[in-house]
Amino acid sequence: MSACVPARAADSDRTERTHPPHSPPPTGPRRFRIASADLSASIAVFLIALPLSLGIALATGAPLQAGLVAAAVGGLVAGRLGGSPLQVSGPAAGLTVVTADLIQHYGWRTTCAITVLAGLAQLGLGCLRVARGALAVSPAIVHGMLAGIGVTIAVAQLHIVLGGTPQSSVPDNLRALPAQLANLHPAALSVSLLTLSLLLLWPRLPGRVGRVCRTVPAALVAVAGATAVAAVAGLVLPKVDLPSWSNHALAGLPEGPVLGLAGAVLTTTLVCSVQSLLGAVAVDKMASGRPGADHVGRSDLDRELLGQGAANIVSGSLGGLPVAGVAVRSSANVHAGAVSRNSTMLHGVLVVAAALLMVPLLECIPLASLAALVMAVGIQMVSLHHIRTVTRHREVLVYAATTLGVVSLGVLEGVALGIAVAVGVALHRLTRTRITHDEQEGVHHVQVRGQLTFLAVPRLSRALHLVPPGTDVVVALDGSFMDHAAYETLQDWQSTHAARGGTVAITGRRAGVRIAEPAALTSGDPADGPDEAGASDADCRCRPWTAWRNHQCDRPHSPPGGEERPNTAEGENGAHGTDGAYGTDSSHEGEPLPTGTGGHELMRGISTFQRNTAPLVRGELARLAREGQRPAQLFLTCADSRVVTSMITSSGPGDLFVVRNVGNLVPPPGAESGDDSVAAAIEYAVEVLAVRSITVCGHSGCSAMHALLESDPDGARTPLRRWLRHGQPSLERMRMDDTSGPRPRLAERTPTDAVERLCLTNVVQQLGHLRAHESVARALKDGTLELHGLYFHVGEAQAYLLTERGEERVFDRVRAVDLAM
Repeated sequence: MSACVPARAADSDRTERTHPPHSPPPTGPRRFRIASADLSASIAVFLIALPLSLGIALATGAPLQAGLVAAAVGGLVAGRLGGSPLQVSGPAAGLTVVTADLIQHYGWRTTCAITVLAGLAQLGLGCLRVARGALAVSPAIVHGMLAGIGVTIAVAQLHIVLGGTPQSSVPDNLRALPAQLANLHPAALSVSLLTLSLLLLWPRLPGRVGRVCRTVPAALVAVAGATAVAAVAGLVLPKVDLPSWSNHALAGLPEGPVLGLAGAVLTTTLVCSVQSLLGAVAVDKMASGRPGADHVGRSDLDRELLGQGAANIVSGSLGGLPVAGVAVRSSANVHAGAVSRNSTMLHGVLVVAAALLMVPLLECIPLASLAALVMAVGIQMVSLHHIRTVTRHREVLVYAATTLGVVSLGVLEGVALGIAVAVGVALHRLTRTRITHDEQEGVHHVQVRGQLTFLAVPRLSRALHLVPPGTDVVVALDGSFMDHAAYETLQDWQSTHAARGGTVAITGRRAGVRIAEPAALTSGDPADGPDEAGASDADCRCRPWTAWRNHQCDRPHSPPGGEERPNTAEGENGAHGTDGAYGTDSSHEGEPLPTGTGGHELMRGISTFQRNTAPLVRGELARLAREGQRPAQLFLTCADSRVVTSMITSSGPGDLFVVRNVGNLVPPPGAESGDDSVAAAIEYAVEVLAVRSITVCGHSGCSAMHALLESDPDGARTPLRRWLRHGQPSLERMRMDDTSGPRPRLAERTPTDAVERLCLTNVVQQLGHLRAHESVARALKDGTLELHGLYFHVGEAQAYLLTERGEERVFDRVRAVDLAM
């Protein structure tokens, strides 16, 4: 197998982001064609949409044709005009409660008029380009709203499942439930249980037969199976009744109080818009995670809002239900392999055909089966995954308040209650600041956990005044914001304490967190002033390594006299910012802080890990400790301290099995030249860990390659020189390539010097040595292993991937692509 990635990797520019997210993709020449994937996807979506549309219409109390009208309009109008190519729109379960309430209060014709007005409102919002504002709504509120709607749907449909009639609200339905259980309708209950059983068991059919059967949607199988059993058994049940289309009720002029109608339009607009926009973002994520996702453009949210508005205008005018993006159908569309909006539009055409040609067949469906289907959808809207997520982010109170508000008061009132609780929680977190003071080994520690605002100034002052004059103090700020009042309080106390002979070190507790107020407190010399001290620190990108001082992100600070202070906390290489271990010594501006030895630097770095990083990764490392390591990659690179493997690969614990040595060398197997250390690592990685790929990574400015070029054959045989003999084949190959054929090169420029040419050649040569190892050769032959070559230019912070172009071996630049495409 080739050591290089497939040639199409060189075309990674195709997936590079060429336009902002959620903006229109670049237009090109248009040709009308229907891909086979779109055709099969449209059939799959149609088979799901048909029973669900009828079930949602039943749940709202609308004419059953209204569900078919909304499904057809959602497919044709929203599918053609919307900004999300793969999202499927139609009557959504999330609108069931809203629509049912409108029908009960205003009647069907006025509800259609409200749908039209909501569509006009959506057009206005789309023209104002405010669609992205919907993404600012807390997910806890959105999930809580959907959960409340799901509970309302499930409780209402339970009455139909039991053979009764639902009431107007959840409390009424719950109060009527005991009486309904005492008067069960056996036929309706049996059909409903059969429908639910098929819904539950069909996706879990085992084996090859199960895989084939699962291509048919479970919703269709459940309704069709229940219908067939009811017909064969001769059960007498209420069934779907589709009157003639000539008698279908269209929209009329809205009738009712103006404020009530305005609230109804606002509620419909809010639910339709938020559900559709969040659905479009979710569809983008699903589409980007499958092969071929680069053929599908990202969603244009403003255009999607315009398309949804147009669909609601048409649907309301034709006597259809409100239209929104539907998660179930959109997910089926993506998973069925749809590649364009044609699949959505074809699904709409199929719904129209079914509404005109399949009326006798549709009228055989028992209403209890549709009710069971919709009840299952409502139960699924209460997602355990969402509950775990909001609990993990400490937003369960917002979720619960929104859910209970929707169930008890209504959708608009529940969402308003959720927003109020979310604002209250945010204010509580903003104002909840914990300030403690203690003394350890003669050093006073003041710890501030939370945002430091004017509300916390009294407590901060009390804690600071507990510090005796002339003592050493460490103030740890664990937060991301400090307002002006808190900043001045802390600065004034710092100046006063320094004037009395004390020292102050202001540090942070979290790697990567920068306090928002002037950096004079947390980086730089106070004498330089806040603007000057914070200027260079703002450009620092080395936050994870600020416990060490071996980087040059900040300019050196000098004392007022112009004389440099070596090895101060913010001296030549400091850049500690809020993460520094010592901070600023306010009382001795010209005196250096203690010079750290190598051991001291190491212990300080380990201490920073224990304080900042260990609490975050402890759970993941505990899992890896239980399950053992299962890396998929062996990464063989140089021991050079500038090559940080986890940084350039964005990898974490358990991802890479790393082997490092001087020169990223792979000694070929053999008694004379073999090296048991590297060979043992390769054998262990391939045969025990079963890695799927091995990458040899060289880098610019490699001292080992420089030593090879300047090696003296008659020099002393030191351990380093004996090791570097494994690089001699690379040196010989480079000299041969110079005279006999194409040599490895960079795609966009020629190597700068002989050292870089040797670094590139060495990667290719070591891949050849890898193939000579028995375990590697066997895995390559079996097709279970790939070999890759990588070159990392330290000065450019740029990686280059080895590819083959005919006889040439070219290192292509790895581009900063948008992986979400």
